[in-house]
Amino acid sequence: MDSARKKQLLEELIAVLQAERKIEQPTITNTDDLWAMFRALVNTRQPIPASDEWLAMQDELLQGLIAEKGISNIDDATVSPLDQRLKLWRGDITTLAVDAIVNAANSLMLGCWVPGHHCIDNAIHTFAGIQLRGECARIMEEQGHEEPTAAAKITLAYNLPCSYVIHTVGPIANGNPNDLHRKQLASCYSSCLDLAGTKGLHSIAFCCISTGVFGFPQKEAAEIAVQTVREWLKRSDSNVSVIFNVFSDQDEKLYREVLGLL
Repeated sequence: MDSARKKQLLEELIAVLQAERKIEQPTITNTDDLWAMFRALVNTRQPIPASDEWLAMQDELLQGLIAEKGISNIDDATVSPLDQRLKLWRGDITTLAVDAIVNAANSLMLGCWVPGHHCIDNAIHTFAGIQLRGECARIMEEQGHEEPTAAAKITLAYNLPCSYVIHTVGPIANGNPNDLHRKQLASCYSSCLDLAGTKGLHSIAFCCISTGVFGFPQKEAAEIAVQTVREWLKRSDSNVSVIFNVFSDQDEKLYREVLGLL
């Protein structure tokens, strides 16, 4: 995206967001600072409607930023020797063009409200656009209660290169998982796969559910994830491709070991 156009879009988008809340901010001219402000404002924005003009500008900005990062697809993933349907891919899940990516959501299901937080929930909602929070809000209003642990909900992906986002709430283990936490984590994976199967999806990419602020130990979480997926594939006899998405050196090493890629 042309840098001048990016700056123009950010300035115009931010002006509307500030006007919504009747707030004034110091003039910012640096594009990186403008992006940080835009992200903070949308991260903390209530799920209320926006004008078609504003949404068109937002969509142009987000799609341009994702394209700049580079879009990957299933062919970029490494196939596991254990099962050709199992794959490993390291990178930013918001740039992955598959049928569905999985979001590690919280029980409110409205995304992360911490400005610029480095969690997958924040990243997915930021780059999908405010439409995602709006759809999640409608789902939760119809449901009438918080999302239970280990269930799954599906939404459109909006500006992301995938088609859908499947949201699941993982167990909060705080570094010391018990048998219930282990069962719940396994159910997160099987619930997402059940939903993907119902929707006729051919590919799904899982993040490392519950291993961030929810504190599930990474090694055990990887073992549960792969074991659960393998059992589901065997039980369902499905041809769906399952990608395990990792972002850190440690997670990549752990999944390579569990997937037989060392």
